[in-house]
Amino acid sequence: MDGADDRRFLDLAIEQARIGWSEGGVPIGAALVHDGQVLAVGRNRRVQMGSAIRHGETDCIENAGRLPATVYRASTLYTTLSPCFMCAGTALLYEIPRIVVGENRTFEASEEWLRSHGTTVDVVDDPECVALMERMLRERPALWAEDIGEEA
Repeated sequence: MDGADDRRFLDLAIEQARIGWSEGGVPIGAALVHDGQVLAVGRNRRVQMGSAIRHGETDCIENAGRLPATVYRASTLYTTLSPCFMCAGTALLYEIPRIVVGENRTFEASEEWLRSHGTTVDVVDDPECVALMERMLRERPALWAEDIGEEA
């Protein structure tokens, strides 16, 4: 895929992050893409669903439904924020070979671990992704702490 495709698919993830924020949730979005086709999008819906595990990436993968292993192994996961270990583990379980990360300034835990397992991790350092998370940290810090399993 070229840079224009990456931009287009990351923009879908950003749109999901915006929707999540407007719903009162955490502004993290994701998109799963195979051969230039969007299989699913998702957003962090822990607040909206009362869920312990619906981060942006896990919501997206759940929304894609059951897929053959060969599809996962030839897909790219776009996410507005560097994945936590839960989301990284899901990507590794299904052997998703590439993750495009909107930003990792706000949070970064799993990138080296992903790379050590052969996953390509491309960090865009997108200003809008950074701004979404800066606003989250400023306006809803306790919710963010909960989202990553920390005390507020």
